[in-house]
Amino acid sequence: MSDLLIELFSEEIPARMQRRAADDLKRLVTDGLVEGGLTYAGAIAHCTPRRLTLSIHGLTDESPTTTEDRKGPKVGAPEKALDGFLRSTGLTQDQLVVADDKKGQVYMARITKPGRAAPAIVAEVLEAAVRGFPWPKSMRWGTGSLKWVRPLRSILCILVREDGAEIVPLDIDGIVSGDTTEGHRFMAPGRFAVKSFDDYEAKLKRAKVVLSSEERADAIWQDATNQAFAAGLEVVEDKGLLDEVAGLVEWPVVLMGEIGADYLDLPSEVLQTSMKEHQKFFSVRNKSGKIVCFITVANRETADHGATILAGNNKVLSARLADAKFFWENDLRIAKAGGDDWAAPWLDALGNVTFHAKLGSQAKRIDRIAALAREIAPAVDADPDLAERAARLAKADLSSEMVYEFPELQGLMGRYYAQAAGEAPEVAAAAQEHYSPLGPSDDVPTAPVSVAVALADKLDTLAGFWWENEKPTGSKDPFALRRAALGVIRLVLQSEQSLPLGRIISSAMLPFEENARKRSRIALQSVLAAADGLPDPKSDPLDILEPVDKKDRIEPRLSEENILLRESLLAYFHDRLKGQLREEGVRYDVFDLFFDGTLSMDFSKLVARARALNAFLATDNGENLMQGYRRAKNILTQAEEQDGVEYSYGAERKLAETDEERALFDAIEAARPRIDAALASEDYPVAMTALADLRAPVDAFFEAVQVNADTPILRRNRLNMLSEIVRTCTKIADLSRISA
Repeated sequence: MSDLLIELFSEEIPARMQRRAADDLKRLVTDGLVEGGLTYAGAIAHCTPRRLTLSIHGLTDESPTTTEDRKGPKVGAPEKALDGFLRSTGLTQDQLVVADDKKGQVYMARITKPGRAAPAIVAEVLEAAVRGFPWPKSMRWGTGSLKWVRPLRSILCILVREDGAEIVPLDIDGIVSGDTTEGHRFMAPGRFAVKSFDDYEAKLKRAKVVLSSEERADAIWQDATNQAFAAGLEVVEDKGLLDEVAGLVEWPVVLMGEIGADYLDLPSEVLQTSMKEHQKFFSVRNKSGKIVCFITVANRETADHGATILAGNNKVLSARLADAKFFWENDLRIAKAGGDDWAAPWLDALGNVTFHAKLGSQAKRIDRIAALAREIAPAVDADPDLAERAARLAKADLSSEMVYEFPELQGLMGRYYAQAAGEAPEVAAAAQEHYSPLGPSDDVPTAPVSVAVALADKLDTLAGFWWENEKPTGSKDPFALRRAALGVIRLVLQSEQSLPLGRIISSAMLPFEENARKRSRIALQSVLAAADGLPDPKSDPLDILEPVDKKDRIEPRLSEENILLRESLLAYFHDRLKGQLREEGVRYDVFDLFFDGTLSMDFSKLVARARALNAFLATDNGENLMQGYRRAKNILTQAEEQDGVEYSYGAERKLAETDEERALFDAIEAARPRIDAALASEDYPVAMTALADLRAPVDAFFEAVQVNADTPILRRNRLNMLSEIVRTCTKIADLSRISA
């Protein structure tokens, strides 16, 4: 057994590519070794800005000798067929054997492949991995043909055994493998030899290189939080930034600096975003939550303990924050000076911004969202006027200078500007919250106005792309429609309101339907004008995409295409919701019981009933009652088919002969009104509890009572009792559709 150590040493690898590259190196090499006949006990990959490292332990010293029996042509086959078989096997005819086959005798070749030493296999696998490495972007340098993310400088490749280390001979475009590497570029220049992975890691650390990215990240975070704590401050946690910074340095040195007093009045989010995006700085806040300092991570120790580095960073940061302050003050001036129409300059500018070539400008989209938000508002207990106002202003900040510089601040800056303009708190909040939820872990807005605008925003997007047949496929979703659909589902479930989603989808599609009609008319007019030799009357379709009148929304005139697309989109919601509930553990067949795909479909009620029934079926009571239900259903169905009658006229207690019959009769009489009341009040867990009370009397009934009694009256009454069981259970759902 041997241990294999590989290091690919290059110029600086972009931080965002390092972790993926280390995983790719591990995958390519280990897969290649296994295909080559070698096995190993374990492998671990590391990355720094200048190196990808792979350590494999427990590697076999050679591949095993293998023997393969390969069937050839029939005896007596044409000579060309036999010659081709001999060429493919590398054998001569006298080395073949004749064997019996189902269709006669055939030639058989026994091919023996001798085992190969590990160094030869490793060299082949590593060269193939390097030449075919899946970098997102790569480059060539010098006169060679090799492509790498940055110029590749050296290759370390050694096999370590008990008697020492052996260099695996390898030459890739003039880069010859060896047993040496380099330490830190500035603090420990020069090459040194290594004998094993432990020796390699220890010597790197002495040469001011921390090999493990996790160790570098831990060191950065611990030192940063310690320095902040000593000053009575707190570092703003940012896992993504921490991982990125750990990929920028090989020897992290944490330094803390102060933000200039001129910039402390900027919103904390602006400070944090500017420092993160432009400088890769961590934000440090005081006890009141105000950002007052920054943490930067240098890649070297200096004699002045980082003073020069901090001074340079402060100078660059001040320039960046001066720009941010200029943008902030200009935007605030617009927000405060415009009165009721304070956002008009920004909204007018959005008329020149195309949302999508087929769906119009951002300004037209805002008109549609505002009309749709007003329609949704009553269903989510929002004020229609506030909802429409919020929808008209929610995207105004897209034209602001601050959002142009920092797009990730869209919505948040809209909230600040709406507050500065004196808008209602609900309107300001909606500017930020209407984008949510963006992902499965994102918070869902609960304020009614924010919910109305968020739903209108997402439903307009879905309806528009559905109308233009830009639906997501299995592998592609360029317009993030899955995310929009899941956002709608989470908003509906969180609000717990009865929302006529089907009707709202139809309303959302009406502007696109009207636009399609107008485009058809314009196309026809163009053809007629050309035939008459007149100028083309065609106008820009983006200018005709208008919101639909309120009357048309109340009583929509739906085309067949609108109805079909609405049903298609509802089915898409169904699939997304089913998948989400499946992750919660809700069974598919339970979910399908309640989904009818109609205009009146209410996701909140659907999910509540599905969750309650799913939880009930997972209990012993639920499982046993389902068995009793199926037994009752089967006996009843067989009897009705045999007798040609329907046993649905109700059982009579006076005809009951046994205590078990009377007990079941009483239990059903008690359960039915409780279930009805619980369903009417949408208290589904209570309905399931009432249903669970039937479990014991149903079990007792089937254990003690013979349904098909000899006496016709008793048999008929007992079959009617089974019908009562089935009908009572069916009040919850059609349980016959539940799989066994």
